[in-house]
Amino acid sequence: MAGDPHFERRRRMVETLRRIRLVTDERVLEALLRVPRHLFVPPEYASMAYEDRPLPIGMGQTISAPGVVGRMLQLLDPRPGDKVLDVGAGSGYQTALLAELVKPGGRVIAVERIPELAQLARENLEKAGYGENVEIVVADGSKGLPQHAPYNKIKVAASAPKPPQPLIQQLAPGGRLVIPIGPPETQTLTIIEKTPHGEIREKKDIEVLFVPLIGEHGYKQDWRKWPTHT
Repeated sequence: MAGDPHFERRRRMVETLRRIRLVTDERVLEALLRVPRHLFVPPEYASMAYEDRPLPIGMGQTISAPGVVGRMLQLLDPRPGDKVLDVGAGSGYQTALLAELVKPGGRVIAVERIPELAQLARENLEKAGYGENVEIVVADGSKGLPQHAPYNKIKVAASAPKPPQPLIQQLAPGGRLVIPIGPPETQTLTIIEKTPHGEIREKKDIEVLFVPLIGEHGYKQDWRKWPTHT
């Protein structure tokens, strides 16, 4: 990626994730190599953009650590042509990665409850070159977006006490949902699959720490009372 002064730092980040085997899917690692994370963090944190750590993005929210992002995407397994619902757009970084993974022919619809962050995500995605197959909607993400359902994949970047039923209902047969489930102190990345016959299967992965999914089918507490997510 000639002319990109951040490429070498991004390459080292990817090689570290590959070495520790937190992320092993080569398609996901390639997406992490391509997407310029420094464009999705405030300028004062750009020098830390390729460290495996969360960073503040304003409004009490953070951009997740690349390792956790990569792990979620690996579990989600978005494929070219998929329609994906991205709950919790934040600054748009995970949305951009999803856009990389579903092209050609795919579409990412991201929902964000904080209007200022939704606008920030739109601007960041446009700046990074991901404006075409991505849509950002301001809404209660715990309800999903039934007007665009069904979805092949749904990713939730916020924790819930239990899987929101509207999101499960909006999964297409054969679809997959990845969401952190658990109490404020710690959660578990949870994979929910809907079989072609409509049966629901659930698996657990690593422990994580996320801000809450605030909404009708999530937590009711204000986000300011919660810890910072990973």
